[in-house]
Amino acid sequence: MVFNNHIIAVAPMVDWTDRHFRYFMRQITKHTRLYTEMIVDDAIIHGNLDKLLGFNSLEHPLIVQLGGSNPAKLALASKKCQEFGYDAINLNIGCPSDRVKLGKFGACLMHEPQLVADCISAMQDAVKIPVTIKQRIGLDYESDYQGLYDFVAKIASTGCNEFIIHARNAILNGLSPKQNREIPPLKYEYVYQLKKDFPNLSIIINGGIKTVEEINLHLGNIDGVMIGREAYYNPYLFSTFDEIFFNDKHTILTRYEIAKNMSDYLIDVDSKGILLHHVTRHMIGLYHGLPNAKLWRYTLTNEIIKTNSLDTYFNLLINMENVF
Repeated sequence: MVFNNHIIAVAPMVDWTDRHFRYFMRQITKHTRLYTEMIVDDAIIHGNLDKLLGFNSLEHPLIVQLGGSNPAKLALASKKCQEFGYDAINLNIGCPSDRVKLGKFGACLMHEPQLVADCISAMQDAVKIPVTIKQRIGLDYESDYQGLYDFVAKIASTGCNEFIIHARNAILNGLSPKQNREIPPLKYEYVYQLKKDFPNLSIIINGGIKTVEEINLHLGNIDGVMIGREAYYNPYLFSTFDEIFFNDKHTILTRYEIAKNMSDYLIDVDSKGILLHHVTRHMIGLYHGLPNAKLWRYTLTNEIIKTNSLDTYFNLLINMENVF
């Protein structure tokens, strides 16, 4: 995978960035980086690999995100991911959930930089594709930049050269994962300072970013931008990204064309006995802010679940054909 000077990515999100959502997003943007949900190393070592790691070739560029804290297990899981054809591997050092903390991975590992460095080194030794990291700026109520600097310096010493930084602290006690995405204040200036202090590293910023204008502002200071919830709630935001950020001036599909393109995918899913809702639940935001958006959302979240019928979807397309 070519790592461009300017990187735009959809964040890995548990229960959201599965293969169905990623295929849907590829109808909207060809070049934006996509990530899997976080997958625990033990699941890959002992689980159903086709179910966990399978993807459609159209999803490239595609990066798998791993969770874990055992260097040997992460190395083995990384090998299996490389064999499946992923473009890179990302280690999660940012998730603040209690379940993740009990498993001794995610954000709590920011208190163990040597262990993280050992994990990254083992993963790098096991594969030829890039190994990157996604982290927070700090833990709990730490407020000094020096701690962030020291952590990044330690990991960078392994040769890891791409850091995705969620510009909030992770509060490990007292806040839910949802609250951790909203309550800790954003400190973009910390991420900008990292780029100044580590000019040879690729620094990608994440957290609270919703518009092209905000993306451009950040790209004046760092190497890339990762967008999370806004990609899910308003996916058509990405429809112009290929031209704006990757100089690819292909014809931008309308929302209706995207919805129609998903028909063949839904037919294929239905033929395999997979519930249509497993796909359509990811498409709810396609008509965000437009007339008939309520009809679109209602049908996908209610009627499709009730009927599990392709005809329900095709009838919905008829109603949406003239909605711009």
